[in-house]
Amino acid sequence: MTATLRGMAVPRSAGRGLPWWLLLVTGAAWLVVSWFVLGFNGTAVTSIATLAGVVVLVAAAHEFLLGFTAPGWKWLHALLGVLFVITGIVMLIHPGRSFVWLAAFIGWYLLFKGTADIVLSFATKQENEAWWLLLIVGIVEVLLGFWAAGRFQRSAYLLVVFVAAIALSRAIGDIVMAFRLRTIQKELAGRG
Repeated sequence: MTATLRGMAVPRSAGRGLPWWLLLVTGAAWLVVSWFVLGFNGTAVTSIATLAGVVVLVAAAHEFLLGFTAPGWKWLHALLGVLFVITGIVMLIHPGRSFVWLAAFIGWYLLFKGTADIVLSFATKQENEAWWLLLIVGIVEVLLGFWAAGRFQRSAYLLVVFVAAIALSRAIGDIVMAFRLRTIQKELAGRG
């Protein structure tokens, strides 16, 4: 038997390995990061790029966690974790020079992630009651990504909004996935 978790067909036995509450905790942590980033009112490019570097390193830690606990695609999570670590370190070492590059990186990231979230929302529509939430998040990500990809030097505040949008979308995704995993684990407990 299979279930769908984050758009992937996974064996029902895989739901037993990852505690659902762990995703709920990471989702709450991403909400706090998003709130903190949006509350940032600095105007220095160096400060904003440094803050973005820290957020990227937190994203790397999250990807490594998923690489160890996710039922599938472990190599992809590990690869993303490595890319995020490299990006975060570069941001912390050279924050001023990497500001425009970071804006481009975030714009393209939002385009790809938004597209993936839209596809996953429709792919999991039958198994996921909250499919529409992922669809809305995906549409917002794509719109922000197109806007950012059009011109990378808009403003420092725009970069803050992008970093906060990424953190918020991760929060929503993790929270929805936590409750979906909880449902799968309850179904497994009822059958076994």
